[in-house]
Amino acid sequence: MKTAVYPGTFNPITNGHTDLVQRASGLFEHVIVAIGVNKQKTNTLPTERRVELAREVLGHLDNVEVCSFDTLLIDFVRQRGSSIILRGLRTVADFEYEFQLVGMNRALDPGIETIFLAPEEHLSYISSTLVREIASYGGDISRFVHPAVAEAMRELNKKQ
Repeated sequence: MKTAVYPGTFNPITNGHTDLVQRASGLFEHVIVAIGVNKQKTNTLPTERRVELAREVLGHLDNVEVCSFDTLLIDFVRQRGSSIILRGLRTVADFEYEFQLVGMNRALDPGIETIFLAPEEHLSYISSTLVREIASYGGDISRFVHPAVAEAMRELNKKQ
């Protein structure tokens, strides 16, 4: 069974992420959305909340699993019996960063391949960083995220 691991912080999960997962679910037998605990990033939403939201947003896809991980990505991919990392590309700047990751992951385990998907054109400008910034100022993010995510961000920003 071909399993692809789609890693990220998903802070928060956006319509761009959802688009990639939906298309990947048609290409692979099993897709694992792996929400990473990145110790170098400050996450607005706690890991558990990001997992809950991703499960709600992606719940209609039978072959998609959402979980968190706090290990080296290569180790997580191996533990889950996969050899495929799925990554999204929106811009040339994304490519430069992703190319570095591919090289490092290949050095760590040459048996693991990275596959890139680009979101639909009308979603390519959406990033979690921009969504968080807009939400922090009370802006309307409903066009960029699932309604449950928009509500979670509103609630979070009320508390701050």
